[in-house]
Amino acid sequence: MAATHLLYLHGFRSSPKSFKAQRLQAWLAEHHRNVRWWCPQLPPSPREAMALVREGTAGWPAATSAVLGSSLGGFYATVVAEATGWPAVLMNPAVDPARDLGPYVGELSAFHAPEERFFFRADYIDELRAMTPGQISRPERYYAIIAKGDEVLDWREMTARYPGVNLRLLEGSDHALSDFDDHLPHILKFLQPCD
Repeated sequence: MAATHLLYLHGFRSSPKSFKAQRLQAWLAEHHRNVRWWCPQLPPSPREAMALVREGTAGWPAATSAVLGSSLGGFYATVVAEATGWPAVLMNPAVDPARDLGPYVGELSAFHAPEERFFFRADYIDELRAMTPGQISRPERYYAIIAKGDEVLDWREMTARYPGVNLRLLEGSDHALSDFDDHLPHILKFLQPCD
């Protein structure tokens, strides 16, 4: 594919200000100005987050759109990819956020703006559970970057969730993919953004 539209979905407590989102946006602005880029600030409610995404991408072309997601955004990207047929790039994707985010119910702060507070409600766990996709339908549409050094998510669980995908399994790194610039060329090769 030659991607003309790219949707980036950030992780839990993150934002469009995340390093990976900013880096990708800057790269596209410099090298692929014709690509439409959208990285919305996702609300805490998974149901509302997916409604925002559906509304914001309603007119996007099915054949040349793609989605990228990191952590919880990787889970969301899988939901989107399975619903639309778009290719997806997953970066240390959350596999079972309904299980993993249970302890975070309550008032939280945003990573990139600690003064901003929000409430993660117990019913959001049910929303995550309800939208969990089954086995991925077409592994060749997925490109996953998974770090064995991820301090938040288990790399074995992530790789088991995405069998047969185009996989870049890192021996080290971390949950945030602090070495993201090393992976950017591989992401762009998979997406082939238009000029």
